[in-house]
Amino acid sequence: MAATGTDTSTTAGTDNPLDRLRYALGQLSGQQKILLMVAVAAVIALIVASSTWLKQADYRILFSNISERDGGSIIAALDQMNIPYRFNESGGAILIPGSKVHEVRLRLASQGLPKGGGVGFELMENQKFGVSQFAEQVNYQRGLEGELSRTIQSIGAVQAARVHLAIPKPTVFVREELKPSASVLLNLYAGRSLDPAQIAGIQNLIAASVPNLAPASVTLIDQTGAMLSQLKSKLLDAGLDPVQIRYIQEIEANAIKRVEDILSPILGRGNYRVQVAADVDFSQSEQTAETHRPNSTPPEISIRSQQTSESASTMPSAQGVPGALSNQPPVPATAPLTQPAVPGAGTPATGQQPPVPGQINAAGVQAQISNVGQPINTRKDSTINYELDRTIRHTKQSVGTIKRLSAAVVVNHRKDAKGAVKPLADQELKQINDLVREALGFNRERGDSVSVANAPFTSIEKSALDIPVWKDPEILALAKELFKYGAIAAIIAYLMLKVIVPLVKTMLQPPPVAPQRHLGKNINIVDEDDEGSRQPSGAQALEQKLGQARELAQQDPKVVANIIKDWTGSNAG
Repeated sequence: MAATGTDTSTTAGTDNPLDRLRYALGQLSGQQKILLMVAVAAVIALIVASSTWLKQADYRILFSNISERDGGSIIAALDQMNIPYRFNESGGAILIPGSKVHEVRLRLASQGLPKGGGVGFELMENQKFGVSQFAEQVNYQRGLEGELSRTIQSIGAVQAARVHLAIPKPTVFVREELKPSASVLLNLYAGRSLDPAQIAGIQNLIAASVPNLAPASVTLIDQTGAMLSQLKSKLLDAGLDPVQIRYIQEIEANAIKRVEDILSPILGRGNYRVQVAADVDFSQSEQTAETHRPNSTPPEISIRSQQTSESASTMPSAQGVPGALSNQPPVPATAPLTQPAVPGAGTPATGQQPPVPGQINAAGVQAQISNVGQPINTRKDSTINYELDRTIRHTKQSVGTIKRLSAAVVVNHRKDAKGAVKPLADQELKQINDLVREALGFNRERGDSVSVANAPFTSIEKSALDIPVWKDPEILALAKELFKYGAIAAIIAYLMLKVIVPLVKTMLQPPPVAPQRHLGKNINIVDEDDEGSRQPSGAQALEQKLGQARELAQQDPKVVANIIKDWTGSNAG
């Protein structure tokens, strides 16, 4: 169906952009216009906010856990350098743009910031002329305490430290000389502690920095007042040495590695588990033993010393009548007496002196013999000392001797060609047991034990030590960033696709063709389908034209209103 006629309105057909915009806005209702303006404003605001957000600098921590004095000095320095800064929620850290963190730290370090709540040897740089020796000594001690505090704070578990030195005055009298001492207060991070090796290291560090200071004279306490130096001595006295624990762990790790290396080609990785427990003796003992055995074998007899003694004596017989005359000495003989040789006397063949007539020579004793029947007493003593078979053995037991090894091995069931899980045969288990014993260095006399078991392994989806993905800090931070950008993109897409685009399509709809107005101010409606056909009767034609007019009025009431307005205006003229 086509409508023909004339239309004096040229709003839709003009080439002026402003007129076109007015016509397009005229196609929308009041609510649609408000919705369009709100949507366009929201899209523009989101785009501007997101661009500003992306251009915004990423703030990172410059310093944290600093004192108020250092914080004020750092903020003053940042203001002088025109560097923006922020504070975190708790106020314990200073944040600056991430691209300037390292540069600012170096520039602040050149100014000696942060000072850490104490002064070091930079205190000696501002010495005034004419300062007393006492003030100079006090400044030196303060600087030394500050430097030691800074050094101790570099330990990972130490948050802050304070060192107090008690250095006595030097004296020339040895009896009045006092030894220096030191006390240290350590403020440890929450959940951290120092092991005995670190405590001993701090004590030796301070002792090496102060002359004549012994490590035992350094006292350490923590923020709770617990005596750390006393803890170290108690642990050492109890024999709890971390070095010994590490030595045991190394022995067990080496034993496990040897067993795993021998089982890996046979069973494959993941089809076995090995655990080894070592009992190590760290006691020190020394033993000295001395043993004696009889030296009675004739060829091996050795004489240490030998003593021999001989003695002889003569007793003269009683002669004459008892009385004074008989007790007088005999008168010397006027002629030599000849006596027979005494049995046992020496001969020239024996190399001894020949016997003297009238004398006896026995055991080196010579005596006068008055007559043949005089008695003779002789005595011979002999003492022989033999060497003893003595053995001295000094034994020193080595430290770290393995007293006992215990190994436990669990072997997984094996899959056959069809995929069925079956236990290992007894022969295979025996072979694995023998291999484990050889790799472990099994010693039955030492009391070692090896246990090999065959059991199916349960499938472990994920180790309990692994952090879940939804708890990983890096994943959470990335998810937050993606969520923010995704939310902005989703809002913009919704406003564009659901609000702005439909409204724009409504605005850009082509205007309907208005029916032409004839000179007779009548609407001439021609039915294209009825052209060339038989003309209907008058009543039918009128009814048909009225129906078409009603239909046109329902579809586009504005056009009909404009036509009626033109008709009314022309008749009035």
